[in-house]
Amino acid sequence: MPKYKYFGFAADGKKIESFVEADTIRDAKKILRRQNIRAFKIQPPAFFDADIGELLVEKGFLKPFGRAELMRFTRQLSILINAGVPILECLEILQKQEQNISLKRVIKSITMQVEEGKSLNDSMSQQQGFDKLYCALVKAGEAAGILDSILVKLAEFLEKAEKLKKQVKSALTYPAIVVFVGIIVIFGLMTFVVPQFVDILKESNQKIPWVTQVVMDVSDFFINYTIFLIALVIAGTMFFLNYIKTEQGKQEWDRFTMSAPLFGMLVIKGNLSSFTRTLATMLSAGVPIIDSLEICIDTLDNTQIAKDLTKVRKAVIEGKSITEPLSRISYFPPLITQMIKVGESTGNLDQMLIKVADVFEEEVEELVANLTKLVEPIILVVLGGIIGFVLVAMYLPIFLSAGGMSDQ
Repeated sequence: MPKYKYFGFAADGKKIESFVEADTIRDAKKILRRQNIRAFKIQPPAFFDADIGELLVEKGFLKPFGRAELMRFTRQLSILINAGVPILECLEILQKQEQNISLKRVIKSITMQVEEGKSLNDSMSQQQGFDKLYCALVKAGEAAGILDSILVKLAEFLEKAEKLKKQVKSALTYPAIVVFVGIIVIFGLMTFVVPQFVDILKESNQKIPWVTQVVMDVSDFFINYTIFLIALVIAGTMFFLNYIKTEQGKQEWDRFTMSAPLFGMLVIKGNLSSFTRTLATMLSAGVPIIDSLEICIDTLDNTQIAKDLTKVRKAVIEGKSITEPLSRISYFPPLITQMIKVGESTGNLDQMLIKVADVFEEEVEELVANLTKLVEPIILVVLGGIIGFVLVAMYLPIFLSAGGMSDQ
């Protein structure tokens, strides 16, 4: 945060000259007024005096803080509040020790707004990085006077969500790396190795089998159109990424991922796990079920699942139980629906939803493990088959020639 040099008078009339950290001159004046300092001159920081990190954050060159930093901040804030430290002092402590520049700047801004009399929820809702779910839970915690326990639940929720996200990523990362390396190897074979065999075959004037001719034609295509292929891949990737950012593209992509072989159930159960745990966290914090469902739907990444659960929320608004509309969703397991029904009837819906989320997370872990075991051999067999086919096709004329010479 920029440091403004100021000249003024303290409350006892003594002349003072020092620095104050603030986003703008206006904020600097507010801070000084709260400290009973009458400033008659405030100098903005010179370019070379500015903090480079702060400058990069201000100009948007550094990314906002991530889930890991938010989890740490939430956990530390809950510990300090539980220890009886006033909220303002908690924020000041965390701001001083925070190493992430983006989060440090955000905590400072929240501290200033809380000093002005705003609630913690209102202050956080104006900052990037605190989503609707986070702010709603903080609001519920402030209203009920249980902010420390709510923050503990929030930290646990964020840790579970991050763990699930990492598990899904791990299931996709290794196969993607193997495929990428395999493509590079095949490209290298076609552009560097195969042409050398072609030169040898042309010099020997041997008859070329059709299999070898196919590989040679593919190799010529790779060599002649390499730049075109690279440009096509880059353009196709950019088009795809931009298309799935549109409303229609996102919906079509989400529907495809849900129905995709092997990965479909992983996507579905991952989203349902997130939904049930979020709903359980909201209900246990005392947030009404209608508001909880709305926030849960907003936090879902899959638009098709969000659309189906929107129908559930509408049914609940009409006075129906949550179990009835959930049972109409084809991919929602009947056993899970029955568990939620028991939770509703006993008045322990939040506790039952936690158990449901645990079940989904266990199933996701099992799916990730099975998927990795299944996908790895398939990729290796396919890539190995392609590489083997290329090598056999290139050596085939040599083998046929050697066989013909032995017959003579």
